[in-house]
Amino acid sequence: KVIMKKIGIQGIKGSYHDQVAKEYFGDSIEVNEFLSFDELADSVACGDSDFGIMAIENSIAGSIIPNYALIDNLNLNIVGEYFININHQLMVYPGVKIEDLKFVSSHPMALLQCKKFLKRYPNITLVEEKDTADVAKIIFKNEIKNTAAIASVEAAHIYGLDIIFSNIQTIKNNETRFVIISKDLSKNENDKASLKFSLSHETGSLASVLSILKNYNLNLTKIQSLPIVEIPWKYSFFIDTTFSNINDFNKAFELINDKAESLKLLGIYKNQMKW
Repeated sequence: KVIMKKIGIQGIKGSYHDQVAKEYFGDSIEVNEFLSFDELADSVACGDSDFGIMAIENSIAGSIIPNYALIDNLNLNIVGEYFININHQLMVYPGVKIEDLKFVSSHPMALLQCKKFLKRYPNITLVEEKDTADVAKIIFKNEIKNTAAIASVEAAHIYGLDIIFSNIQTIKNNETRFVIISKDLSKNENDKASLKFSLSHETGSLASVLSILKNYNLNLTKIQSLPIVEIPWKYSFFIDTTFSNINDFNKAFELINDKAESLKLLGIYKNQMKW
């Protein structure tokens, strides 16, 4: 008997996380659905899910900052990444027209990414929910006629809704980056790493870390600062860096370790970013 991998996702069948799970791992997986990122991360940390899929940043709306903290606090590892184009559809209970709507309900990120379209309908109230596909499911199940969902084409098919406006995201090329998280580090040949470090307030301390990256041919693809909650006005930095030689990376890591007050490897994995 084939033991199926258990993949934790934020959202339900038809959500963007569900799409990533299937595209990344193939169809022969068991999907564990969670409505919050906290529950998803916990399920990976305690071993109920072998891997988790977690949105980490969007090309329009930016980083999903709390997810960095979740990965860090639970000592999870990033073992892969995956990018998908997010195309948002406005969908309704069959037969409902735009004039009938009082509410549009979706995940806050989806609402943000469709801001320009939604501005055309100032009398429609926006309602934030935990998952795009879940809203679609509820509308169909409860035959709700005054509310539209913003979700994927797949969600409209699964839950039997009519798409009344297609691709309503403000910027047509709207990519989200997802990370694949696990309790264990990836053992494969890899060319991208995620690190977290904190520095003293000395002048130039960040510049000296960045120059180490440059000297060892490491390309900085992302830098994100996050407040250290216990110490006001002190920050940790999360960085993603790509490299072609693992030895260069290892040497740079040692040098950063000497400079930084703390340093942690959050994962080494395969770069999927297409420039």
